[in-house]
Amino acid sequence: MASVVARRTFIHPTDDQNSASSSTNNSMPASPEDTPRQSPSSTSLSSLDSNTDLEVEKVNGRLLDTYGNEFQLPDFTIKQIRDAIPAHCFQRSGAKGLAYVARDITSLALTLYLFHTFLTAENVPSTTFRAMLWAVYTFIQGLFGTGLWVLAHECGHQSFSPSKTLNDTVGWFCHSALLVPYFSWKISHGKHHKATGHLERDMVFVPKTRDEYASKLGYFAHELTELMEETPIVTAGTMIGQQLVGWLLYISANVTGHNFHERQSEGRGKGKRNGFGGGVNHFDPSSPLYEAKDGKLILLSDLGLAIVATTLFLVGHNFGWANLAVWYIAPYLWVNHWLVAITFLQHTDPTLPHYEPNSWNFARGAAATIDREFGFVGRHLFHGIIETHVLHHFVSTIPFYNADEATEAIKPIMGQHYRSNVEGGPLGFLRSMWNSARMCQWIEPCEGAKGENKGVLFFRNRNGLGVPPQKLAPPS
Repeated sequence: MASVVARRTFIHPTDDQNSASSSTNNSMPASPEDTPRQSPSSTSLSSLDSNTDLEVEKVNGRLLDTYGNEFQLPDFTIKQIRDAIPAHCFQRSGAKGLAYVARDITSLALTLYLFHTFLTAENVPSTTFRAMLWAVYTFIQGLFGTGLWVLAHECGHQSFSPSKTLNDTVGWFCHSALLVPYFSWKISHGKHHKATGHLERDMVFVPKTRDEYASKLGYFAHELTELMEETPIVTAGTMIGQQLVGWLLYISANVTGHNFHERQSEGRGKGKRNGFGGGVNHFDPSSPLYEAKDGKLILLSDLGLAIVATTLFLVGHNFGWANLAVWYIAPYLWVNHWLVAITFLQHTDPTLPHYEPNSWNFARGAAATIDREFGFVGRHLFHGIIETHVLHHFVSTIPFYNADEATEAIKPIMGQHYRSNVEGGPLGFLRSMWNSARMCQWIEPCEGAKGENKGVLFFRNRNGLGVPPQKLAPPS
């Protein structure tokens, strides 16, 4: 039996301190779907004495994350989170948002101009060296393009400005330019925020259960403990595929989203399933990801894609397809890579739980995310989307330029439930992709878990890393 990995935990409790003062108008009434369902006990776990903690543990069993750290269910409320955030953090500036959009578009345009003007055969005679420099161009444009993607993401959350019209106009133009169906994505992404960590309602990077993982490999769940570890080359191949086409598979076939479409309230999900030809995608107004009222917005998103696709066709036809591949397609793939990497690592980590419906509430789901560190690129080019994601899941209307202060304000409320992994900076971020791919293969309940705790699932793997998976008896 594999032993628990001996490594430092990345769950960071914060020192007790008074929460930041805030105006009473910070707390907007939550929708019924957003309102957290209280734990069966109305008493805060943090206020219980050690004997009571032991009694609760005896009743429901211990929860252990993949590293072997003991986990307790979050017991704070969204109101506590919102009240801890200074009032000015909620203030949005359209002028400031537009200035960032102008900065990112100027960066994209200036980079293209400089490379196209000076990176010529006359100035750089070596074809090999010239190709290498153009490869650098695609990487740089991918960074700037990702920044623009993040600003459109702000528009979708209405954190860009106080004006919904301005937000959706800027978001539609910016996302369409990046071949993203703005309104289609905005709607499904909003549902992701309303159901983060919910195994039957979340919309992105929903992990496989033990049964699903075993079935994919052609085994029964009890046989997973008998399998050899996954070879690193298979892990690497899976990661490369995810980074190359993960975003395209998501918007085209809802890969990594939930697959419980039969429950769609209007009956639009009957007979539909994830995968190509399954009728679940971000382009069809009849997709079960949407309601009938969303139809015009889905078509408007499709129109934006059609306009940009036509423009790209004309560029390729008139200036050459090789030029189009370098100028746009390669940077576009870089943007997709960063988008998938960021989202994967925000919601996939050995310390993070996922919840079955009876154990989930909004606050628990929002806390099932993690902040990381990506240095200058993350904080300035990617507008802090990596470093302040936990806060973003609690209050998505706070603009990114106020998110650092708001994050510090909620740490005392979250206590041990605030998660971050900043070890190693940008290189640590990239290493985390490999670590999560190796350690986070499927989710299952913790051994001996009962009651509410049985619906709290953590990652396990067959690679001998961390807490070993349960040994199950063959089905009778």
